[in-house]
Amino acid sequence: MTNDNDYLPGSRIDLRALPKVSLHDHLDGGLRPQTIIELADDIGMDVPAQDADALAEWFVAQCNAGNLVDYLKTFDLSVGVMQTREGLTRVAREFVQDLAADGVVYGEIRWAPEQHLTRGLTLDETVEAVQEGIEEAIDDVARSGRSIRIGQLVTAMRHADRGLEIAELAVRHRDRGVVGFDIAGAEAGFPASRHRLAFDYLAQEYLPVTVHAGEADGIESIKGALFDGRALRLGHGVRIAEDITIERSDEESIFVTLGPVAQWVKDRGIALETSPSSNLQTGAFAQWGTDLVDHPFDLLYQLGFNVTVNVDNRTMSGTSLTRELRLLSDAFGYDLDDLEVFQLNAAAAAFLPLEDREELADAIQAGFEDAES
Repeated sequence: MTNDNDYLPGSRIDLRALPKVSLHDHLDGGLRPQTIIELADDIGMDVPAQDADALAEWFVAQCNAGNLVDYLKTFDLSVGVMQTREGLTRVAREFVQDLAADGVVYGEIRWAPEQHLTRGLTLDETVEAVQEGIEEAIDDVARSGRSIRIGQLVTAMRHADRGLEIAELAVRHRDRGVVGFDIAGAEAGFPASRHRLAFDYLAQEYLPVTVHAGEADGIESIKGALFDGRALRLGHGVRIAEDITIERSDEESIFVTLGPVAQWVKDRGIALETSPSSNLQTGAFAQWGTDLVDHPFDLLYQLGFNVTVNVDNRTMSGTSLTRELRLLSDAFGYDLDDLEVFQLNAAAAAFLPLEDREELADAIQAGFEDAES
């Protein structure tokens, strides 16, 4: 059901109905609050609220701390209820159903299997449980007359020492749902170089990599993601703007200079997986301001960077991809053509074979053409 907040500002174009691509979406950050309550009850785990709406509000309030460390603390609750096969399968199934309801036609779901072992599951069993839920949801969506395609991004925690083990796990399941690898968690102080063996192995196995970088740390972290991690995409990447210099010679003349890292990222079309609401909550762009309009997203877009729009964690930010697109449209005056560019950027950066990416781009263009008619 469409509400007024789902429309492109100044139009009657239903943003929720537009075909979308979601590249940066954490499984443990997108649980339905009611599901958390029910799963917590099953395992005797305390939750801050027994009402779904109240729990949803609690997550958003806790995540508005302005830094990544406090933001990540809320995952103790969501991860805590994802320690059984049944819990993982249910969460994955509902996650994909919610993506489809938001108009997503292709999504990559990232999550860290090493965080889901406290009740006896093996790493392989966790991946299988999530894949089971994904496939059940794909069938559910098909029965409703729609379609969605989903891939898993297996994630290693950057502060831990299991990178190579998790990389091997990802490769074992590459033909059973896994499309790529990621490292996540506390960024500052835990560079990508800690997992160099994992990245070397993944390169030898031709499994694509995205790396969280440029969210809670700056250019050195981005350099590590690119050159140690061989990242094809940057998770967030917001602080690439630190390598951009803007000078005004007078009221009308503006000169923009890209540093070597920013130039590399732009020239190679390395996708930036920005997540506007999350970036605001974690203070990722606090050096430039505290409102969404201060986000360097528009600067990067206008300069020709390969920007994409994502949610990061839907529950923690109380958001959806539809909402993120509307917020950006409100902040920067984007029209339907701009939003189409963001989706085509994401389609081109998806960890899919070239022919599949081309088909995805065709479907996006057809959906946006229908929206204009």
